Amino acid sequence: MIRLFVGLGNPGPEYEATRHNAGFWWIDALARRWNCQLQPDRAYHGLVARTTVGGQSVWLLQPMTYMNLSGKSVAALARFFKIEPAEILVVHDELDLLPGQLKLKQGGGAAGHNGLKDIQAQLGSADTWRLRLGIGHPGVRSEVAAYVLRKPPAAEREAIESCIAKSIDQVEPMQRGELVSAQQKLHAQPPRPKPPRPEPARPPQDLKPDVP
Repeated sequence: MIRLFVGLGNPGPEYEATRHNAGFWWIDALARRWNCQLQPDRAYHGLVARTTVGGQSVWLLQPMTYMNLSGKSVAALARFFKIEPAEILVVHDELDLLPGQLKLKQGGGAAGHNGLKDIQAQLGSADTWRLRLGIGHPGVRSEVAAYVLRKPPAAEREAIESCIAKSIDQVEPMQRGELVSAQQKLHAQPPRPKPPRPEPARPPQDLKPDVP
């Protein structure tokens, strides 16, 4: 069961439309789906919404600590409400996936993502669930920092938004604890188009001898 949905990003209008804020975009979409409003909460160092889904309390969180200190916000809320790491979904941008791709998994390393690193350090666990939204890679490691803080072209933003919409459709199963089912649906590849059926062979026509 997921009780806390976290989207990672940086606060401030200058970062709002940048690739690194894909997790914020996701939480905004979830707040619209559940008709709840994120409000500043100094106790949890972020924007927070609390709602009820299926009779259970659920929290939405956008840390306002800047990306590298995201764990300060996540751990404060999780500890106060006694939310276990395995009951948390962290949504973040992913360099190793192309725009339009996503992956849902539990645990694993931070793969250089500073927001994830701090969350794992503050929680003392890597057992959180993670939804990785592909943003693509600039191709050169030295350009990554600038790349994630730039706005994606319109086509890439559209591909990311498509992934957000697809994954938002699985939030109720995630909240109920049906994460393996949600994982299978999110990772399913569209069926390949079937090749056209060959036309049946026609019987040879009877050949009539020429009549002189």
